[in-house]
Amino acid sequence: MTTTHAELATPTSPDHVDGVLNYLADKDQHPVSYNFKPPPGVPARTGTYAKFMVPIHSARAIMGELSLDRQGFAVTCQNSSVANFYDADEVRRVYYPEVEWLVREFTGAVKVHVFDHNVRSRPMAKRRENGAQEPVKVAHNDYTLKSGPQRVRDLLPDEAEALLKNRFAVINVWRPIRGPVQESPLAVCDAQSMVQDDFVKHVLKYPDRDGEVYSVAYNPNHRWFYVPNQQKEEILLLKCYDSDGRRTRFTAHSAFEDPSSPPDAAPRESVEVRTLVFFPPDIAA
Repeated sequence: MTTTHAELATPTSPDHVDGVLNYLADKDQHPVSYNFKPPPGVPARTGTYAKFMVPIHSARAIMGELSLDRQGFAVTCQNSSVANFYDADEVRRVYYPEVEWLVREFTGAVKVHVFDHNVRSRPMAKRRENGAQEPVKVAHNDYTLKSGPQRVRDLLPDEAEALLKNRFAVINVWRPIRGPVQESPLAVCDAQSMVQDDFVKHVLKYPDRDGEVYSVAYNPNHRWFYVPNQQKEEILLLKCYDSDGRRTRFTAHSAFEDPSSPPDAAPRESVEVRTLVFFPPDIAA
């Protein structure tokens, strides 16, 4: 069941705030992160980050204009039948089909493959509760020119080569578990204000493979947006990869501290689902 933005009662919010974002300090760096114990003498993390104060604009005034193929993000509304987003089995059984339907309807895709999800809450992560992770407060994008297609090969090996002949995308579906979000909201950069040189490969080391994401280098042209007081029915769609170079391919994003939030704001609780999205041959890249 969908809900319109007009039906949502949202608190008054500012047109923009000045927020601090963490950028990669030097685009000539080649960050590496180990997701297991590294070899002796090798640091678990490399890469130096710097704080930049930037205006982060409210997306509420432009929601009707947002496009995944231009800005790289969009906002829609959907209720969910999930009773407990911290129950991973229920999320897979109930929410994954809801997300699959939403993404297919929103994009016109012929196939949507939902492949994983994360829940985030800083206090829960510190208590090692509910499998929660902390919000990521570094500007980044989840896939690269290399790792986007590789994800298809990893997850759908029997179909991959046929699927990769046509256009596909990786789209993240981000929603609050409880609203409104006032602590650590998600900022998203308008992809039209970015260039490919802003994205720097960041290697993720696993015991059996290497993955890649993009860290993001500072560019004063960047235009950042967020959804103030985002409600649990409001869904933020982020395009993290697109095989079609004529469209927006990547969307930088980061959690940040909203200076307009009340001091007693409840910790942000959110769930993000990752999807592989496949399009028909007639709109292939």
